[in-house]
Amino acid sequence: MFPELFEIPFIHLTVKSYGLMMVIGFLAAVSLIRHLSRNITPDPQLITNAALYSLIGGVAGARLFYVLHHFEHFKENPGSVFAVWQGGLELLGGVILAITIIFFYLLYHKLPIRRYLDILAIGLMLALVFGRIGCFLNGCCFGKPTELPWAVRFPYNSFAYRSQIRPDTKRNRPEPQLELPDEFFGYYDDDGHWVQDLKPKIYLTEQQKIEVTSGKYRCLPVQPTQLYSSAGGAVLCLILYLFWRRSQKGGKILIQPGCTFSFMFIIYGTFRFFIEFLRDDNPFEFDGLTISQIIGIAMIIFGAFLITVFQRMKPKPLGS
Repeated sequence: MFPELFEIPFIHLTVKSYGLMMVIGFLAAVSLIRHLSRNITPDPQLITNAALYSLIGGVAGARLFYVLHHFEHFKENPGSVFAVWQGGLELLGGVILAITIIFFYLLYHKLPIRRYLDILAIGLMLALVFGRIGCFLNGCCFGKPTELPWAVRFPYNSFAYRSQIRPDTKRNRPEPQLELPDEFFGYYDDDGHWVQDLKPKIYLTEQQKIEVTSGKYRCLPVQPTQLYSSAGGAVLCLILYLFWRRSQKGGKILIQPGCTFSFMFIIYGTFRFFIEFLRDDNPFEFDGLTISQIIGIAMIIFGAFLITVFQRMKPKPLGS
């Protein structure tokens, strides 16, 4: 787990692993989209511009989704809503707003919207591959405790660790998963104020550091759901690419422009619905389902609706 990769000298600004992986995913997606759209775009710069706007909107959407999801953390300090550099982004919110921005951008420039959205869907799944690696490095989006041989342990004071040492009524968990003695809680900060929270590692004794690193109080091994999602993004990217290539060759069903984009909602919504059963971070919102599962169901329904509509529509000639 490496939430902060390095610090920029003089300005003392740290480079976050999640943000860096988002940028890498963005660049990879743009390169792929430019390559796949070379036969339908009058100006490749339009694709780059659309991608840049979507990146800005994606970051804003990811932050907005996180703030809404964890609004209670921002009540005392509303100004921290804009402190993106401190972390706190949710990928799903970024994807939703990015798609919205690209749609209106294509509409404004009178570009073949459905053809571009098909290619965009492939690029989004490629971006997901890198985005979820960023989640793994950041330690967010963690999975449930497990004894599987490929399980991973996150360090002391990580998101997973803090979740395990406390009850979580929002996930129907009345008892902590890891019983931590009271001596690990409560400390005086640098300003001399008492903080009733998990002690930072620098405040632990040497024996306590050993216990939380390799002893009985270390983080329980969990499902590497971030890596599952990254691998899933790669598989979905390949599936959508093959689906799109098939539509380029012609056929009878599911070949019209927009069908690949619609299919993305169906397969990603399905994947996200089931991966949530292995995750241990999102609270249950309705009837034992997380907000991501509810959105996943909505994505499946929306994708099925779109694919039905687009299949009945005739494609517009390129350049019209």
